[in-house]
Amino acid sequence: MSHILSARSRPMLERFAWSNVMLGFDYDGTLAPIVSDPARAEMRESTRRLLEALARAYPCVVISGRARADVERRVGGLGLREAIGNHGIEPWQASREIADDVRRWRPRLEERLRTHSGIWIEDKAYSLAIHYRRSRAKKAARSAILGAIESLGDVRVIGGKQVINVLPADAPHKGIALEHARDRLRCDTAVYVGDDETDEDVFALDQPGRLLTIRVGRGRDSLAAYSLRNQGEIDALLELFLALRPAPPHAQQVSG
Repeated sequence: MSHILSARSRPMLERFAWSNVMLGFDYDGTLAPIVSDPARAEMRESTRRLLEALARAYPCVVISGRARADVERRVGGLGLREAIGNHGIEPWQASREIADDVRRWRPRLEERLRTHSGIWIEDKAYSLAIHYRRSRAKKAARSAILGAIESLGDVRVIGGKQVINVLPADAPHKGIALEHARDRLRCDTAVYVGDDETDEDVFALDQPGRLLTIRVGRGRDSLAAYSLRNQGEIDALLELFLALRPAPPHAQQVSG
C-alpha cells in the first residue's frame, strides 16, 4: 500500500477530487479514535470542523458497524448525505426477519458466555457485537466467543479490534452499501476510508478508476490500495481534499 499523503499519491487524489465523487468513511478508528468504551468514541473537534466543511464541498457518507441511530447522533448536523449502519444493513435492508434472528441469538450466546468475565454483547437490533476488550484473557475470550457463535448455525462473522460481529449470512455488507449510496447520489466515483476487517468488503471491490480505497494503518493482508499511517492522519487527508475542492458557502442535502 502506498501512503496516500505522499507526493506521488497526489495525482491520484486530484483525479478523484475533480471527478463526480462521493466520499465515504468508517467511524470508529477512522473518523474517531478507538477507545476502551465504544460509547465514548467521539471525533476530535478538529476532525468535526473539517468534516463539516468537507460535506459542503463533496457528497459524504458514513458507513459504520454501529446502529444507524447511533451513527446519526455522532455525525448529526454536519451535512452528511447519509449515515449507514449495521455494516450496511441499515437503512435499506433492515427487516423484521433480520431483527427476529438477532433477537433469538442473543440469549443463546449469553448462556454460553456467562462464565467468561470481560465479555459483553452489544445488541444493535440487526446485528450483535461481542466485545472482549475488557477481558484479561483475550485469546481465551475470543476462542470462547467463536465457539459460542458456531452454535447459531449459518451466520456471517466479522472480526474487529477486540470485537466479533455476528450478522445474518445473507446480510448486505459495506461494499454493497457503498455502491448503493454512490448510485443514489448519482456519483461516478467514490473514495472510501476505513480501518478494520469489516471495511475489507469495500476494499475488495474491483473497480479501477471508480473507487479509491484507503486503510487507516497498514494491514498486512488488506486489499486497500492506499493507507494512512494512523488515525491521527485523518485530519491531514480531509484538509487535502478541501484544498483540492474548496467548500462553497452552502450545500444542498439529500433527505432520507
